[in-house]
Amino acid sequence: MDPRIRRHADVLVDHSTAIEPGDRVVVSVPPAAEDLAVAIYERLGEIGARPVMLFGGTTIGSSRAARGYLRSSGADELPDLDHIERLYDETDAIIRARARENATELGDVDPATNAALSRAAEAARAEMLDSRWVLTQFPTPADAQLAGMSTEAYENFVWDAIDQDWEAQRAFQEQLVDRLNEGETVRIVSGETTDVTMSIAGNIAINDYGRNNMPAGEVFTAPVVDSVEGTVLFDKPLYHQGREVENAFLEFEGGEVVDHAADTNEETLGEVLDTDEGSRHLGELGIGTNRDIDRFTYNMLFDEKMGDTVHMAVGMAYDECVGDDNAVNESATHVDMIVDMAEHSRIEVDGEVIQRNGTFWFEDGFEG
Repeated sequence: MDPRIRRHADVLVDHSTAIEPGDRVVVSVPPAAEDLAVAIYERLGEIGARPVMLFGGTTIGSSRAARGYLRSSGADELPDLDHIERLYDETDAIIRARARENATELGDVDPATNAALSRAAEAARAEMLDSRWVLTQFPTPADAQLAGMSTEAYENFVWDAIDQDWEAQRAFQEQLVDRLNEGETVRIVSGETTDVTMSIAGNIAINDYGRNNMPAGEVFTAPVVDSVEGTVLFDKPLYHQGREVENAFLEFEGGEVVDHAADTNEETLGEVLDTDEGSRHLGELGIGTNRDIDRFTYNMLFDEKMGDTVHMAVGMAYDECVGDDNAVNESATHVDMIVDMAEHSRIEVDGEVIQRNGTFWFEDGFEG
């Protein structure tokens, strides 16, 4: 076994989820990531934890199995996954991995049915988020192909992004966390196409240094639900349920998406926005800080962490980001989209520029 796989497993078990003897652990991995599952189980055995395996890929199983179920049901509504919710309720920690054998396996499932699955899994997802959990990536040829890389190059890319000094990353990001927590209004400007403002007053910025996502490398918070105003062109593609959405455009008034467009698969974007009432509001604003992720790979787990980017998610807000006096945007979906901030761009907090063209105010070369 590649020793980097065991290193990956150790990071997930010891750093991300901090497993202790006796912990009940759900390990959810696709078949293509069996080596990672073996390494995780070995480490859990050394600790004395109690694992159970789910045949992962999606909420309901491998991608092929999920496709078969969703296409045969053809349903706009699906039964609640309350049995998975009960499993997660009895679980101390959840370790999930992505590893695709076919990146477009769900590409011929009706977007409305995919949205129905998101609604059916909402309670189970909320129960998972209430545990210690981490989501990671195992490199496969399919994901390498989607990224436009050789298998070996993609493996190196994944392992290099994961094997980091996460305490150093935490310290770097903490400066941004402190500035956001002091602020009230954020403005994002990029070129002639993106100019959006939102309140973050009373909400909480989170330092992502490898607890829930691996790789990590972002600072994220939640906008006040009704505060978002302006327009955003997400100039990095969105790859959602096997479909590529290019140049997604959203216009906000009073916190709600009032107009949308896309150059490709606009109907997929529309289905996301029509999932439920909360899916037309922003649930997250994130700022990417991981400059070791230096290329776009059609994998949001990596792409949203890229330095010189921001991402915004329509749908569910994370409870941990929302202050006691603010409402939590509730939704069955959470879909991130990315804006490139490397050129002709800036982030303002309360009218002060804190990042220009990808450089933060505390870094050399910043031009306020």
